[in-house]
Amino acid sequence: MNPSPEDKGPAVTKEIRCFERGTEGMVSEERKKAILDAIRNAVVQYDEDQCAARCKTALEEGLDAYEATLKGLAAGMDQVGELYTRQEYFVPELLLCSDALYAGLNVLRPYLRTGATVPQGKLLLGVVEGDIHDIGKNLVKTLFEASGWEVHDLGRDVRLDKFVEEQRKIKADLVGLSALMTTSMMAMKKVIGMLKSAHPGVKVLVGGAPLNSEIAAKFGADGFAEDAVSAVREAGRIIH
Repeated sequence: MNPSPEDKGPAVTKEIRCFERGTEGMVSEERKKAILDAIRNAVVQYDEDQCAARCKTALEEGLDAYEATLKGLAAGMDQVGELYTRQEYFVPELLLCSDALYAGLNVLRPYLRTGATVPQGKLLLGVVEGDIHDIGKNLVKTLFEASGWEVHDLGRDVRLDKFVEEQRKIKADLVGLSALMTTSMMAMKKVIGMLKSAHPGVKVLVGGAPLNSEIAAKFGADGFAEDAVSAVREAGRIIH
């Protein structure tokens, strides 16, 4: 059973009460902010019921599903990532927060449309071996699917040769690699080398908390994305 807003502290309670005072019709910027903040806090406070309810109301009041995903759900997961980095949240909290995220995504996904002008293509996607953190990867999957891509998701903790095997079968336009931990990030260089050796024309996009564009270039990747939104845009650049 999910805790009530009052159990989660005055800040969250204040935001939810402010949210509940809104009116239907044309949504004001203040109202929009209250809705997005409520979604974000529901993720941070790992409240599945609140997250789904706030996402539903966002749609009912005319907010764009894409904006609700980015500025509500994804913003919440960004905050969760910061709490994890500061060791205020640990793996159990990450999993609970991801459950809340998915509850909201289930509401928003049918209405998602991105503004990215990328052609349809095939994406082979996975979290590299040694890493079980797939929240960011799942957001990437959702936004690529919303953009019309055919996504082949290998999941998490994917052994390196599996990427090579699946690329041989699928012949994806782009391979996406994700890693949250520094230790698992080091596997990216190896798998990129394996992919490009077996499939010389393959394009690889990487992302994850410990990465940046400089590291991605050193690893031999064709692109780097710091979040799900930029991943869709970067994909368009890479395959052209």
